[in-house]
Order: sequence, then structure tokens, then C-alpha cells
Amino acid sequence: MVTGRYFAILAAGGALLHTLSASDSAPAPMTSPERQEAVFVDALSVPCPGEVFAAMNRVCRPNWAALVTPATAPVSSDRSQLALAVGVLAADGYVAVEAQDGQQVKNIGREIMALAKGLGVSQSLMGRGNSLIEFADNGAWEALADELEATENEVKVTMVEQKDRELVTLTSAAAWIRGLEVASGVVLGSESLQGLGILRQSSLARSLARQVAGLPGRMGKSGLVTLTAGTLESCATLLDSPDLDSPGKKGADAPLIGKRRETLRKIHDDTGRLVREILTSSGKSSPSPSPAGMQGSGSAATSPGKNP
Repeated sequence: MVTGRYFAILAAGGALLHTLSASDSAPAPMTSPERQEAVFVDALSVPCPGEVFAAMNRVCRPNWAALVTPATAPVSSDRSQLALAVGVLAADGYVAVEAQDGQQVKNIGREIMALAKGLGVSQSLMGRGNSLIEFADNGAWEALADELEATENEVKVTMVEQKDRELVTLTSAAAWIRGLEVASGVVLGSESLQGLGILRQSSLARSLARQVAGLPGRMGKSGLVTLTAGTLESCATLLDSPDLDSPGKKGADAPLIGKRRETLRKIHDDTGRLVREILTSSGKSSPSPSPAGMQGSGSAATSPGKNP
């Protein structure tokens, strides 16, 4: 069962800052029945960036340290933007874990905590701080990953209990989009486009697009939410492109690889542009151009990974 672990980073955000209070103790791990029940509280079952990045590690050697970016949360009163930003920063947290950058994990935690306060869910993020900070400081990365995973279902349950399922949808979508941006950059950094097959998740992109486009009320009409749905739909179409079928060996079919690279660059650019929109501080969301009409260079936030 693919459950998605981006919420673990979200929980880490609150927990890392919560260590400022020495009176708090780490909560007991969730029982197996509780974990199984929590898996199904979320309407989406999305492979999180951490899972995608782990798959990338098996087929190539990404330079994760070069992909770490400053943790910057937007200043905004728009709950939809805050929820999207949580997803973006969650994905960035997984990059920091892959890069084994403990300080960056802490920085991302602080930014996510600020977003969580704006969303009214900060209290649900408290509890596992002492062990998380200790693991990060000591470089115990496997233990840190386990502890992050242990918090995931607790946060899912809390958000649903607070009737914030729409926030779960947006956070899910943004985390996957940022993960796609990073992963596509890694693939573009390979001459033979190693890892391309891992990105072929057009059905998932289309499903996420429908979920985001179907959000009710004012949230569903937000310009940034509309742009997110459009970007997901555009990515789904691009990921379905026959140009991305059956990557050839280096030098074997240069014209075809060139077409694949062009299509992949479009995905990378569109997702990167949306990520920048999400992280831009604003009092409220404003309508943005559709992905199909966007032109320009790739995301400044992510450079293609290189294979050493």
C-alpha cells in the first residue's frame, strides 16, 4: 500500500520547534490497527516525494545536496495558498533528508510551523520534537525517517477530524508537484534521461487535477487553486506523450531523446513556475495564466540533478 509520507515532514515542522518546550515528552507510537485505519482517512493515495526520490536513487545517483533550496514560506491570508505551500515545503524536506542536511530540515520545520499556525492545525503537530531534533543533530537518518513516518497517520487523522479534507487535497497535490519538479530536474541532468520511467504517472496527475478542480466554494475558485488544477492536467497530458515512451540508449536515437528532453523540460518548467507562484507572498491569491500559455525558462528553485 502506497500511503504517502509528506505529512511526516509536515508533522516534523511543528515537532522541531516544539523542542523549545522541555516539558513535552515524545508520544507513544501508534498501534498497528490505528495505522491501518488512518491509511484510509485520506481521499487520496499518492506516492510522496520521499518514495519517488528513493526510486530515483535506485536508477541513478542524484546530487541531492545541490538540490537543497532555502526554506521560505509565503506570507498570505489565503488558506489554500498556505496548504499548497505546506506541500511544497514537505517535498523540500525530503530533499533535505536525502541530502542529509539536518539544519535544512530544521529550517523547513520552522517555516511549516508558521504555515500550520495560519491554518489552525499547529497543535496537531506537537509531540515528537525531542527525538526528531536528536536524530537530525546526530545524523541518524534511518531513525529520523522512521520517526517521521510514525507521525504521518496522526496528522492525517487530525486534519480530517478538523474537517480540513480540502487542505489535505491541496497539500497532497503540491507535494507531488514539487516532487515531480525535482525528479524531472534530476532526469534532465542525465544524458540518457535515466529515471524517466519513474515519472510516468499521468493517471495520478489527472486524478489529482480532478480532485483539486472539484474543491467546493471559494477555495475551488481561487486563482492559485485553478492554476494548480491546470498544471496537473497539463502534466498529465505531457506524461502521456509518446515522446516519453521507451527511452533509448545514449547516442542510439538522438532525435528522439531530444524530443523526450523537450517534453520533460516543459513538465519541469510548468511545475517550477507553479511552485514559485505558491511560494510568492501575497495577501490573497490572484488569477494566473494557464500552464499552456506559460512561456519562459525553467524553475530558478531547482537545477537539474547531476549524476556524479
